[in-house]
Amino acid sequence: MIDLSLIWAVIIALGVLIYVVLDGFDLGIGILFPFIKDQQERDVMMNTVAPVWDGNETWMVLGGAGLFGAFPVVYGTLLSAFYMPIMLMLVALIFRGVAFEFRFKAHRSKPVWDMAFIGGSTFASFLQGIILGGYIQGVKTENGLYVGGGLDWLTPFSLFTGIGVVVMYAALGCGWLIMKTDHELQDKMYRLMPKLVIAVLLLIAAVSLYTPFAHHTIAQKWFTTPQLYYFMPVPLLVILFGFLAWKSCFARDDFKPFFYTLCIMFLAYTGFIISLWPNIIPPSLTIWQAAAPRDSQLFALIGALVLIPIILMYTIMGYWVFRDKVRVGDEGYH
Repeated sequence: MIDLSLIWAVIIALGVLIYVVLDGFDLGIGILFPFIKDQQERDVMMNTVAPVWDGNETWMVLGGAGLFGAFPVVYGTLLSAFYMPIMLMLVALIFRGVAFEFRFKAHRSKPVWDMAFIGGSTFASFLQGIILGGYIQGVKTENGLYVGGGLDWLTPFSLFTGIGVVVMYAALGCGWLIMKTDHELQDKMYRLMPKLVIAVLLLIAAVSLYTPFAHHTIAQKWFTTPQLYYFMPVPLLVILFGFLAWKSCFARDDFKPFFYTLCIMFLAYTGFIISLWPNIIPPSLTIWQAAAPRDSQLFALIGALVLIPIILMYTIMGYWVFRDKVRVGDEGYH
């Protein structure tokens, strides 16, 4: 018999990964705004994502809808546990979207909308990291209901992972701008990228060292077989891709800094999945325990198999059509 719970877990995990990649460098552009003062260069930064940015959140919606259809217990529990940071994150994303639109229409008030774009991008990224940290450290449940406090998500660990996500998104955004721009703006990104790569590696190392000491269940998975064999190559590969990303900046290869940063992020994501598997609500609720009735999962899966290829084709086509570099003076999103 086909394991529908496993299929849905893979779909949701892939949806979240695609969202983190696409909206990661999108949010990273807003995080990088303070490093660029020239308004024309800021226009170029926004124009690199203007045709595609509003479709990136589709993958977050897919992940949330999939969770609701396939694992309703998880949907209800996580919303209860992280209600405040989720609502604040959505407000930040809305505020950022408004700033994105209004900035191109503004004249005298453009600096105000720049600040709104910076704040919305940074705050949304930080809150995503806080939710990640709170999820890793575990959610208190009893009989499928959340029994923790309203601020259980707010810990030193979640704050630290919040900073880590901000820096990771900034590195992705920097790599994206290296690939999509040229001349002075690209030179600035080339100078900034090695510093961001080093910061990302240091933060990943700190989280990796802190996590097993703070969470014994994760430590048991990391240092027992067969998970130990899966984990052994991860830190070496992270160091390798970090070095390659750093080196490619000095070689001035337009594509490689972004690609290698994506590899680092993918390794971090796979480490996160392996650390929690098969639990979908850490520390103990598995994907099979939290699953919806099989008929419900099958019904939702039929719809997903129709919609996901359409979303993929739309996304790929959008990025393909607008694949060229963006320069100062180009007609953009006005």
